[in-house]
Amino acid sequence: MSQENSARIAVLVPVYNHAEAVGQTLARLALLQLPVILVDDGSDAHCAGVLDALTETATVDLVRLPVNRGKGAAIRAGLARAAERGLTHVLQVDADGQHEAADLPPFVEGLRADDEVLRLGYPRFDASVPRHRFYSRYITHSLVWLATLSFELRDTMCGVKLYPVAAVNRLVAEHPCGDRMEFDSELPVRWHWQGGRVANLPVRVRYPLDGVSHFRLWRDNVLLARMHLRLVLGMLRRLPDLLSRRQERLS
Repeated sequence: MSQENSARIAVLVPVYNHAEAVGQTLARLALLQLPVILVDDGSDAHCAGVLDALTETATVDLVRLPVNRGKGAAIRAGLARAAERGLTHVLQVDADGQHEAADLPPFVEGLRADDEVLRLGYPRFDASVPRHRFYSRYITHSLVWLATLSFELRDTMCGVKLYPVAAVNRLVAEHPCGDRMEFDSELPVRWHWQGGRVANLPVRVRYPLDGVSHFRLWRDNVLLARMHLRLVLGMLRRLPDLLSRRQERLS
């Protein structure tokens, strides 16, 4: 691959009060030998100080949001910074250290600068996964499969995703895909609707280094329910096209 066709990649890590885990997470991500964009999503003073210390290395860039806006807003801010820096791709990885770093190189291998493929992680859980979380994921999986009339999106909830920067920024400029956890599922569905290419790659998952969960039962379940309703209605508007594409794959 010529130098001019090589992808320019960074790791994107959204952070909200993962002070105890984020340093270890970045240490493990060092095996990728990629620059890092940290997005501080309005963390408290203790975590903000930890992030400031991490930026003492030249390979770590910090984007700071003044107040907590949610994972989706943090990822969009990181994608905007990636575009400013002329990057072609970012690899989103959660800050809490639950993803096995040794499984991440395939997400970035073989990329060209013009490669517009959304690479989605699907989890391989160990015994640490809470059973209710494992089984409740299938509610979202089923609704995503319904919204796309496809099993192409194997798991949209995993916190490891490889984004083509320019293409995803074009998508979120038209459809922001939510400020909080709904972003993880809505963006891949809309990517599928527009005919974008997808690859699903396995990643081992353990629960997590610091035990911090930012899922808010009522708020986030309402947001997710609204998202799934919006996506199912969107599927109905796109039904002829989705059925035609499904028939082409089966023929």
